[in-house]
Amino acid sequence: MARPDLNLLVTLNVLLEEGNVTRAGERLALSPSAMSRALGRLRRATGDPLLVRSGRGLVPTPRALELRDRVRALVGDAEEVLRPAAQLNPATLTRSFSVRSSDGFVERFGPDLVARVGAEAPGVRLRFLQRTRPDTKALRDGVDLEIGVFDGVPPELRSLPLFTDRFVGVVRPAHPLSTGNVTTARYAAARHVHVSRRGLNEGPIDEAIRGAGRHRDVVTIVDSFGAAVALARATDLVATIPRRHTENLWQGMHSFDLPFPAPKVTVSLTWHVRLDADPAHRWLRERVVSACRAPG
Repeated sequence: MARPDLNLLVTLNVLLEEGNVTRAGERLALSPSAMSRALGRLRRATGDPLLVRSGRGLVPTPRALELRDRVRALVGDAEEVLRPAAQLNPATLTRSFSVRSSDGFVERFGPDLVARVGAEAPGVRLRFLQRTRPDTKALRDGVDLEIGVFDGVPPELRSLPLFTDRFVGVVRPAHPLSTGNVTTARYAAARHVHVSRRGLNEGPIDEAIRGAGRHRDVVTIVDSFGAAVALARATDLVATIPRRHTENLWQGMHSFDLPFPAPKVTVSLTWHVRLDADPAHRWLRERVVSACRAPG
């Protein structure tokens, strides 16, 4: 069975509103002959004459009267579907967003982000999730945003750099490295806690210090920056962590710049392409960017 030509719904709607082939043609920018052919097609499709002559004009049949309101509603709905989304009003937005991030992000940027969102959109709920693995599967499964360091993103994802971070050493206030000049030799001679979500024995910092001709003594491996800071706060271990991303975790402790060239990391905001044009999602992305790039 052939599919009906849905364009005929627009023609039928105008014909039923005008009750006149010539005026309907003028509204649709069609010639009288083209409108007559369209009316013929409508009659064949519906199995009804729809408009019949009465005196010098046309009058609708009972079937046409039955269809008039339904056709008007269908055409109106179709036009609404094909129209760009209405401008977002955050004050009336009611929605829940899930944000997946590595540890330290919520402590550092969460308060500002929550305040910004709450001030503009009190009906929005933020659900923060722990980013336990450096993968993007969660974005395919429904997570709205993921924040972290990415080696690369597949084509179906979009990514925006938020800021570049550098590594620093963090120790308890009474630690030997809390005073004096921290040289590569002094840093290497200390005992270290290493952060690896995959449980690896070494990482970029070990490669960097090896390039400086040294080797650090890693005695403990943990899977989060928070755990590394907690151990460094209570022991003589040195935690080497990204400064800005984890700043709120090590307040009250002593930090120092690494005495050798160390890699920097770029923290990015990533989302699935299906949400790229969504006005509410775009609004949230802008709030995250503002919170992460704010001074301080």
